Parts: sequence; C-alpha cells; structure tokens
Amino acid sequence: MTTNRTTTTNEPTAARRDAEAAAQTRDAEVAAARRGTPARRVATIARNAFREAVRDRVLYNLVVFVLLLTAGAIFLGELSAAQEAKIIVDMGLSAMLVFGVLIAIFVGVGLVYKEIERRTVYAIFAKPVARGEFLLGKYLGLCATLAVNVSVMAAGVALALIYVKRGYDPLVAHIFPAVALVFCELTIVVAVALLFSSFSSPALSALLTFAVFVIGHFSADLRLLAAANGTAAARALFGALYYLLPNLSHYAYITDASHGATPAASAFLAAVAYAFIYDAALLAAATLIFNRRNFK
Repeated sequence: MTTNRTTTTNEPTAARRDAEAAAQTRDAEVAAARRGTPARRVATIARNAFREAVRDRVLYNLVVFVLLLTAGAIFLGELSAAQEAKIIVDMGLSAMLVFGVLIAIFVGVGLVYKEIERRTVYAIFAKPVARGEFLLGKYLGLCATLAVNVSVMAAGVALALIYVKRGYDPLVAHIFPAVALVFCELTIVVAVALLFSSFSSPALSALLTFAVFVIGHFSADLRLLAAANGTAAARALFGALYYLLPNLSHYAYITDASHGATPAASAFLAAVAYAFIYDAALLAAATLIFNRRNFK
C-alpha cells in the first residue's frame, strides 16, 4: 500500500509540468543574459516565448478549429453551384484573421504581465538584458507563433480549394499575397497589445487593443469626421486619431483574393513598409514606457 501511494504522489501533474517548463524558460532567458550579443539575447527570449505559446496549446486548438471551419466551407460551397472556391477563400481567410487577432490580443497582453506576475523580470533585468531587448524578444516570439499559425491555415485553405476542384485552382496563387497582408496586420495588433500591456492590466489592454483593431478598419471615416465636424477641437481630435491609430484598411484584400484579384505590387510593398514602420514606432514607445516603470 505504501509503495502504491508513493508512486501516485510522485506522478507529475499538469500544473507541476507547467511550473517546471516556466522555470526552464526563466533559466534559459537568464542564462542568455550572461553571454552573447544583444541579437543573441533577443533571439533566445523570442525562442522561449514561442515555446511558451506552443506549450499553452493556443496554437494547436485554434489551428484545428480553423481547419474544421475550412471543412465547413467546403460543405457550404458544394451547396452553392460555381461558388465553392469563393466561399472557401472568404471563410478561410476571414477565420485566419479573426483567430489570429484573438491570439495576438489574448496572448500579446500577457507577454509582459505574466513575467511580472511570476517575478521572472527581476532575474532577467538583474543581468545585462535591456528592457527593450526583452520586449523585442517577446514580440518576435509571438510573431513567430502567428507566422506558423497563419501558414498552417493558408495551407488548409489551399488544400480545400484543390479538393473541391479535384486539381490545382489558379485561385490558390491569389491567396498568398492576401495571407501575407493578414500577417502584417497581425504584427501591428501584437505591437499594439504589447504597448498597452507595458503600462496597463491585461483586461484593459485587451479591450483597448480590440478597440484599436476595430477603429483601424474605419480609419478613413476619421478623416471624413474631421472634415465634416464644425468645431476646431473636434477636427483636431479626429485628425490626430487618424494619424496616430493604425490604418488597417491597407490590408483588406480578403474579398479581392476570393475574386481572383491580386494587390498591385506598389500597394503591397507600401502596406508591408507601413506595418514595419508602425511596428517599430510602437515598440519604441513601449520600450520608452517600460523603461520608466518601477517593479516593486
């Protein structure tokens, strides 16, 4: 009886395994602080952030769900004559964006908070790791998670098209520019979530990030409101919001992809450059705020 009880007690529980994995992540990040260049430290933090996201099973659950949604699109497409491909692309890319945003928001707002809650930041910042390196590593780790997520979803949509057409469909080639723009949009959402989480609670950060995401798709309306409003203060407010908030309409090519249209090369490159510059500005702002934050 004693032997059986001891064996049962020593069996690792899920909580215990998660705690051990978190400790390994902390030790790896602290060890990275003792050696290497800033780029190597950032890469180590990014790699551990990616592993933590995978360990939380967020990636697997959402990918499976989206693949099931794509299968549902195949079924619905078969009910609509000559509309199978359009429905699959519409539903597949829309699901990719929605669930990518969910990952970006609900994982992104916890990137900093969880490390503060676990008090991991004390061990990391005690070594020669700059706070900007810490934020950049976390950001790149979640972007890598989203890149894998988006790639698997895109492959699922392409395979669904090939299945319903019983062969290669030219529409497949039009999916990937839209997928690339979806990923660029998600990197902006991650940067926004990281900025808010650098000074706010996870709940408020998630709410603010979602609000920015929604407003970002209607940013052109802010300019119209600024022009149409009668008061100078309102015009200044709407004008400032137009320039400060991300213009996510640059990445709205899902409908175009479903109709076999590809964005112009100039528009595509401009959207990618906009995401890169906006992400850099948000990370710089997050670093500035985070450097001023005291941990007690």
